[in-house]
Amino acid sequence: MQAELIERLARLRGVGDAYHDYRGDLQYFSLATKAAILAAMGCDTSSAEGLGAEIARLEGLRALALLPPVAAARGPRIGFDLNLDDAGPRTAIAWVVRLETGATLQGRVNVHDCPELWRGEVAGTRIVRRRFELPVDLPPGLHALEARVDDGAVQHCALVMSPAACYEPPAILAGGRLWGVAVQLYTVRSRLNWGIGDFDDLARLVRWLAPLGAGFIGLNPLHALTPAEPERSSPYSASNRHFLNVLYIAVAAVPEFASSARAQERHAHPEFAARLASLRSASLVDYGGVAAVKFAMLELLHAEFREAHLARGDERAREFLAFVAAGGGKLAQHALFDALDRHFCRTAGTSSGWMNWPDAYRDPGGVAVAEFAKAHATDVEFFLYLQWLAHAQLTSAQALARELGMALGLYGDYAVGASAAGSETWIDRESFRLQAEIGAPPDPLALKGQGWGIPPPDPIVMLTTRLNGFVKLLQDNMRYYGALRLDHVMSLFRLWWVPAHTSPQGGAYVHYPFHELLTVLTLESARNSCLVVGEDLGVVPDEMRAAMPEYGVYHYKVMLFEKQAGRFRKPQDFLRRALATVTTHDMPTLRGYWEGEDIALRARLNLYPSADLLAAVERERDADRVSLLAALGDERLSPQHPATAAEAFTSELAQALHLYLARSSAALAAVQIEDLLGMAAPVNVPGTSHEYPNWQRKLSADLEEILARPDLAAWLAEIDRARR
Repeated sequence: MQAELIERLARLRGVGDAYHDYRGDLQYFSLATKAAILAAMGCDTSSAEGLGAEIARLEGLRALALLPPVAAARGPRIGFDLNLDDAGPRTAIAWVVRLETGATLQGRVNVHDCPELWRGEVAGTRIVRRRFELPVDLPPGLHALEARVDDGAVQHCALVMSPAACYEPPAILAGGRLWGVAVQLYTVRSRLNWGIGDFDDLARLVRWLAPLGAGFIGLNPLHALTPAEPERSSPYSASNRHFLNVLYIAVAAVPEFASSARAQERHAHPEFAARLASLRSASLVDYGGVAAVKFAMLELLHAEFREAHLARGDERAREFLAFVAAGGGKLAQHALFDALDRHFCRTAGTSSGWMNWPDAYRDPGGVAVAEFAKAHATDVEFFLYLQWLAHAQLTSAQALARELGMALGLYGDYAVGASAAGSETWIDRESFRLQAEIGAPPDPLALKGQGWGIPPPDPIVMLTTRLNGFVKLLQDNMRYYGALRLDHVMSLFRLWWVPAHTSPQGGAYVHYPFHELLTVLTLESARNSCLVVGEDLGVVPDEMRAAMPEYGVYHYKVMLFEKQAGRFRKPQDFLRRALATVTTHDMPTLRGYWEGEDIALRARLNLYPSADLLAAVERERDADRVSLLAALGDERLSPQHPATAAEAFTSELAQALHLYLARSSAALAAVQIEDLLGMAAPVNVPGTSHEYPNWQRKLSADLEEILARPDLAAWLAEIDRARR
């Protein structure tokens, strides 16, 4: 009996029954796994009574409400199912649509004009389900529907209306094929930055690449991390995806830097100069060292800003206050989080994160938090100031890119989730399930599966809150970019939930409101003129593959994975609506791939479950090298060296492979900057945390050197000619 109830509740909660793994084999989820995920969702699975109560609640929520919480459609017309009490006569449905512009539309529909779909009993109530088609055209937007039957209570539904497909820029619609360079911004060395790539370095890259014909610069996620503990550096484990990582601020470009006598004095001090030189020359980003020098200087600049601008209420002060007002409660709470986090790390010696704070401060609406905000108003304002600076500098870089003719400009990256201990979960606790983490089942990149330490959003909460959180996340990210990559785009359809204290191999898929999320994505893409790329690597369900072209979401195609019958896909056979690249940040560099350094590294880190599997991977790589040279030969791009798969890697091989990519029919092609430089070490090894210095390795050359190299400019010019 209890097993049947667990299965029934799991279906109501969107927990899947099985999936096809990366080999194509069907794998079923166990009853124990389903029960563990239901427990992580907050369901009482300990008794038949608890399970029955939750089943009744969910069935009532779905089947007894007149309207769904959200209805979505592409195009001007929308329809959805109504649940009507079948206990007595029902005559008319009165409806009002409140458009987001403030205008209203209203009318009445005879109940019996709505086709009957089903009659039955739910939780002891007889209902009839009918199909209601709203008899008016609606513009794209986020609207609200109110409806009541006869003299009953008014019920509400969010209406999401979108264009037919996501935005595509005129250059692509006219048949163009764009190219760009992908850069992990923190890896950039320069003689001007303070030990980590910054927004000024980004602007310099724009000035270099735009005249060469690049249509975009691809970036890692720039989401806010944890200023109080900067060593938590993964860009895919954000503190808050609504806001920016303030370590990317180019300090010397802040107007207060030039006007502050104290800042100038500190900057000129020999010890400070020596510290900057050390941070710049390090082979890995010293996040703690960078944060120490940047935040100390930025505090001086904030003091200068308060004295020179806020105290006078001048134009710069008004711009800051307008930014704060526009950011609303979420921005204020994020700055408050950073101030609290720094306070407790300094005074109590705790690690970063609200879970490590005293209990009284874990509720953002609590009395203790309000009192802290009053007593430490200047500290909170400091973090608002940092967000304002980061926003201004990133916005300026995108404006520069568009001014210099880049069709897309900056191509951003949106992480699939946020840290359990960060400000996004602190502010919006109810939206996340903290007793589970997002991950991935075993695949060729991580054969033991992956657990990412990121709590999954609750799909039921997403719907009951009218998808407002997802809408705001898209808006807060798309405003900076001409294109946005959705990390792990399959999350719109399903996520691999790993219950706390279990192996990623013991997880299961939980499903999400797919159509509604895709419609919101389409709407915000069109409104923000932002092309969308979905990272669809790994185990991709058929539903996702079919929906991406239907909604105009671009695929993410990695050339080294694109094979047909053991041979690499021909350039002309690449999908048009796709971003194509040879490698990614989660893969070995091209040189590392050719030399097999990634296989050796993963073996040293014990990431292969067996010696037999390691041997199979080595055999496949040997065959791939032969196939790559054959593919280049078919395109008459064969390098002189290496002439055989046994020979060493050369820059000539790298250029040939990128010309092969440039010839592809994909609308977008990206070159990783590491592959331009012939680097061997990866920036990230999936499936590791402390075993490898992920997200720390810098580029092998200074930006000044890169910008001055004629061979790199010639290489990119050749790629540009191939794309045009």
